[in-house]
Amino acid sequence: MRPSFPRLALAATIALATFVAGAQDAVRLPDLGSSANALISPREADQYGAMMLRQMHALDMTVDDALLDQYINDLGYRLVAASDRPKDHFSFFIVRDDQINAFAAPGGYIGVNSGLIDITSSESELAGVIAHEIGHITQNHLYRAFEDSKKNAPLMALVLLGAIAAGAGGGAGDAAPAVLMGGQGLLLQRQINFTRKDEVEADRVGIQTLANAGFDPNAMAGFFGRMQDTLRVGEGEEALPALLQTHPVTLARISDAKARARVLEERQANKPRLPTIDKATWEKSTAPVLFVKDPTTLVSPASTAPKDSVGDTYALMRERVRVLSGDARKLASYYATNLKRKDFDTAANRYGYALALIRSSQGSLAVEQLQPLLASQPGNVVIRLAMADAYEDAGRHGDAMTIYKALHDNSPRNRAVALGYARALTNSGRADDARTATALLRPLLDDSDDPEIFRTFARASERSGDSVRAAEAYADSAYLSGRPFDAMEQLRRLLKRDDLDYYQRSRIQARISDLTPLLLELRKKRVATDDNPDGRSQ
Repeated sequence: MRPSFPRLALAATIALATFVAGAQDAVRLPDLGSSANALISPREADQYGAMMLRQMHALDMTVDDALLDQYINDLGYRLVAASDRPKDHFSFFIVRDDQINAFAAPGGYIGVNSGLIDITSSESELAGVIAHEIGHITQNHLYRAFEDSKKNAPLMALVLLGAIAAGAGGGAGDAAPAVLMGGQGLLLQRQINFTRKDEVEADRVGIQTLANAGFDPNAMAGFFGRMQDTLRVGEGEEALPALLQTHPVTLARISDAKARARVLEERQANKPRLPTIDKATWEKSTAPVLFVKDPTTLVSPASTAPKDSVGDTYALMRERVRVLSGDARKLASYYATNLKRKDFDTAANRYGYALALIRSSQGSLAVEQLQPLLASQPGNVVIRLAMADAYEDAGRHGDAMTIYKALHDNSPRNRAVALGYARALTNSGRADDARTATALLRPLLDDSDDPEIFRTFARASERSGDSVRAAEAYADSAYLSGRPFDAMEQLRRLLKRDDLDYYQRSRIQARISDLTPLLLELRKKRVATDDNPDGRSQ
């Protein structure tokens, strides 16, 4: 019921592997099985990627939201399942950055900037970018870049140290991301001439993955072409979207992508569109499937929700990203002004407006915006969850709890529902409700690396009277937020309590034992973290 503290994780190496990869995969290595395995093992790669993500949490560089995490990972794994390495580990997350970009990191970690999601016009476009990044990983481009970039290790170590120091200084605003992006730019200038072959290879593999997963194979070429069109005549390189600076696009590359998409479309067109097995044949050739009256429905194509409708989950999530990564009050004004236009008045934009109102503490107005959406699709989980949040913000606690409970009863493992329900229970001020909240969240802790789940569990434990569990969860949250020294200090203080029973003391000692090797390594290498900015522990 806690995150596993890795025994090998060096933040400088992580930044080297990650942000060199962010410059998009420079040169080719021999195939795996030769020098690549000697450079970094799969276990080490996963540890490096996980440590990178924790550091980004610490610098507030990620959009941490259970509903968006679920969406981006569902989309990502739909693509992974259609790739040529479906069993590999991947993790997808949203970066709080309005630049149009995405990147791949060791261990299968793929980051998509909020700015990129904002400007996509369809789920296939978003899937196309993610499929491209998956292609970089499945084709071992990260290992190739890792080997070639060894000469740049001192540079990236300095970049990381500067970024962490900037982030820990307080009031630095965008300083930490700026330092990281500056270092990435320096490496990009050195390696830009080596990117073309791997970029084209990632395109080809990504388009195949895109088609296999049931998305429009033309979406990748269309999106990159649309981005290229943003560079108007007479403007300098700074006008280029970051995506085009890290993923250089040429007309030949776009043409190649379109040609490959056409081939895949023709191949798909020759496949039968209707089920190829009838009910009688099915019953003769397979065992009966419980509760399935018509087996042909299992292979019938799924219906597609109208664009920007209440049922268009992609459109709803795009607006959620926009609101959660921006200024809620400014966005509330933006939606209110533009919703007067008929072409802007869509279900997705109404949802975005409601979210902006909730985040601006205007829950009653949000309820008004959500009521017609919920009436049109009363079973939509995304809208129902937003309505529960709006009721809670408006002080209508009973109405909120009715929705939260119904959602949780139907989907007890849904993290977004459990978090919303647990927060509402904890805020009631009653110890019994807080104990119910801990019971909701406890099953989600074992396989979670989301610091917000541990923080919410800690607050609920605190209000239920279990101060020991609360302190343990706060330490776990600190670790997952990129503050390992802070986590260790919290655990040591907790261990000094004289009211611990045998089991509590054993749990805490096990946590300290897991964390100690990591801190020793960080201390030895003088690697800075958010809670230890000069690389020296107290």
